[in-house]
Amino acid sequence: MVSLRTASSIMKLRRIGSLIATSTWNPMAFVAISSRHYQASTQQEASSAYDKVAGATKQGADAAKMTGENMKNTAATATEHVTQKTKDIAGKVSETTQDMKEKANQTIEEGWNSVKETAEKAKETVLGKA
Repeated sequence: MVSLRTASSIMKLRRIGSLIATSTWNPMAFVAISSRHYQASTQQEASSAYDKVAGATKQGADAAKMTGENMKNTAATATEHVTQKTKDIAGKVSETTQDMKEKANQTIEEGWNSVKETAEKAKETVLGKA
């Protein structure tokens, strides 16, 4: 049973890059010497994970920036559209007001001409009888 545990321990140590030294005077005694390879690979893995996270963060920031720019462009386009519509409506209101002004002037002028004609006829009638 002891040898099975020892073999299992040896296999675990070998997986993480350790060295095992056995004693010549006692074949059952061994010393495990762990190398720094495990630590170095952990640093490499951490660095790799950091790079992946940094890349994903940059991608997310770029996507957010692009979304913001799209929203800005959409808002600007909508604002331009509303401004143009307002100008169009203002132009139509101005045209309508101008037409109404011309019609009012024409009506006033026709009324004034009618008053002048009536006054002229009254004058002729009064002078003609005198």
